[in-house]
Amino acid sequence: MSNAKTSFHDVLEMAVNAGASDVHIKEFSPVAVRIDGKMVYSDFVANTEFVNSFIDQVTSPKQQAVLEEEGDLDISHREEGVGRFRVNIHRQRTYTAVTLRYVKNEIRSFEELGLPPVLREISKESRGIVVITGTTGSGKSTTLAAMLDYINETRTEHVITIEDPIEYEFEDKKSFFEQREVGIDTISFNSALKHAMRQDPDIIMVGEMRDRISFEAALQAADTGHLVLTTLHASNAPQTVNRILDLFEKDEQDPIRESLANNLCAVISQRLCRKVDGVGRVPVCEVMINTPIVNKLLQEDRLERLGAAIASGGGDGMMTFNQCLLNLIDEGKISEEEAIKTSDNPEQLKMNLEGIFLNAGDNQIIG
Repeated sequence: MSNAKTSFHDVLEMAVNAGASDVHIKEFSPVAVRIDGKMVYSDFVANTEFVNSFIDQVTSPKQQAVLEEEGDLDISHREEGVGRFRVNIHRQRTYTAVTLRYVKNEIRSFEELGLPPVLREISKESRGIVVITGTTGSGKSTTLAAMLDYINETRTEHVITIEDPIEYEFEDKKSFFEQREVGIDTISFNSALKHAMRQDPDIIMVGEMRDRISFEAALQAADTGHLVLTTLHASNAPQTVNRILDLFEKDEQDPIRESLANNLCAVISQRLCRKVDGVGRVPVCEVMINTPIVNKLLQEDRLERLGAAIASGGGDGMMTFNQCLLNLIDEGKISEEEAIKTSDNPEQLKMNLEGIFLNAGDNQIIG
């Protein structure tokens, strides 16, 4: 991870002071920042010298060679006097562009983030797989950091994180942390996962599941008594299961699904919704826990009924996106209009807002 005062310093300082989550810079275009989910344009135009100077200041010759060959490079950077950033350097229309995600130093608690209390219970698990899903910028890394920090404060464990790049930095509290960055400390996620098994971990955090090899290694780690925390790009909890299975060939999916049924702890799907006052955003979560009903549906390949199982599983801490949105409306945190825009089933949400609820009893789920 680089640590310097760069040509981007004034831009990054301005962005952070304005509350931006992301900074977008490309040659010959106005610098743009994302504030509360909206793109805001500045009047500063970046030239080639400005961009190339930054790249020279934050990358090694080896990293520049990767950028030249692949057209993309992910690194961490700490801007002196400003803070830490996750950086992607890439080419677009033959020009160079840089996207920087501001990583706040402070790891916030579940309560501060507005996350469901059930995440605390999920963080107490000793083995299995917890998958946090959502689109880019939905707060997956922030939620994952909150879970790891809770573990750090309450459990005596050996935690190994494998990230590309490292985002949140952890200091040992009750747990012993080792953080490995792909491309610097290890050559790949797969290599780090394989070797992690010989490093006596209790908990392994994998920044992102990208392929079948990684997920097979994660399943093996869970099967041998470890807790694995990871993220995946998927829009909701049931789709997460399908996304995992899609990593494998058709003839491999049945044993993977059975292994998933035996090893899955929970799926937490997340989106961000603009607060009612327009300042800041609040997480909206769908939570699927591997209850006996969910396990049965996974074992029997009745994945189309997972949504109904989640909807009727409130007693076990489960919730759908719509149920979470209704709670946030009732608490006065978001508007009905914003909730309908965020929902993946807006017609059902409109019915719920009118007091109409369809029964999703257990007999319908497993009958």
